[in-house]
Amino acid sequence: MIRLLLAAGISVAVSLAGTHVLITALTRRGIGQPIHEDVPAGHTVKAGTPTMGGVAIVGGCLAGYMVSNLYDGVFTWTGLISVTAIAGAGLVGFLDDWLKITRERNLGLNKRAKMVGLLTVALGFALAMLWQTNVHTSISFTRWDDLGMEVGRTAWAVWAVLLILAASNAVNLTDGLDGLAAGSGALVFSAYVFIGYWIFRHPGYGISVGLDLAVVAAAMMGACTGFLWWNAAPARIFMGDTGSLAIGTALAALALSSSTALLLPVLAAVFVIETLSVIIQVGVFRTTGRRVFKMTPIHHHFELSGWPETTVIIRLWMITGGCTAFGIALFYREFLRAGGIE
Repeated sequence: MIRLLLAAGISVAVSLAGTHVLITALTRRGIGQPIHEDVPAGHTVKAGTPTMGGVAIVGGCLAGYMVSNLYDGVFTWTGLISVTAIAGAGLVGFLDDWLKITRERNLGLNKRAKMVGLLTVALGFALAMLWQTNVHTSISFTRWDDLGMEVGRTAWAVWAVLLILAASNAVNLTDGLDGLAAGSGALVFSAYVFIGYWIFRHPGYGISVGLDLAVVAAAMMGACTGFLWWNAAPARIFMGDTGSLAIGTALAALALSSSTALLLPVLAAVFVIETLSVIIQVGVFRTTGRRVFKMTPIHHHFELSGWPETTVIIRLWMITGGCTAFGIALFYREFLRAGGIE
């Protein structure tokens, strides 16, 4: 329990202080976020707001994880591989953000370069997990054998890559309103703190690194919370792709490592809804020439329907809170159905 408190506390402090330092440094240099023309009119006033705040999120996560493990002298390959993937995804996002601000337009890495970067991170995570850990190579809901879907090492690696790509892009799409992605992310990470610790307390799950997974989740939860202090509406800084890609990769890494990949869409339902709204909009428009939503991702649809930005954010946070609670309830229900895994 002390390790969890250390991870969360250190990451909050580092992220909180680090974000303030970033705001000051970036503002002095006049480095800000260009705003895409195809957004609701109310967003144009945000042009010039400092970005790349995800640097503080990644830094807070790494600091919280390292200090927590140094305290107890316990590092696991799963934890180290996960935080390395988080940092790698953050680096890809950082390069994208840096190009946007230096070119002074909302265009960073081209799609191919960005995809290659994320693919490298995702494939590196999958291969490292297969070579260095005893990760279960099954597609599962709450424990590795609940659905009986053992797929083997190669198929699991493909599954892991696809999940990381999907999750990182889902968070990236959601990061369009002040504090929406950071607040929602913190809630989902809090669920993984519980899941990781529960797995640690019940060896029957067949995962020996449950506590370290909880530490990674606590570090990301704290980092998102510290950043949210400055990112809440009206935001003084944006996380940029540095933060959104790191958060999405962290969620996927935790789900894959804890054998809860199919539970992740329940816990992170808001990210899924945001992504589906874009897919539906594009698919229907290309087929019929009509739009289902006024604008996507769906949070912009709500804005254009007359909801104030803060109302959209808070209501989506509430939905995320409800989904994480429901997801944990499902996790516990499956535990009871298994007769209390020992």
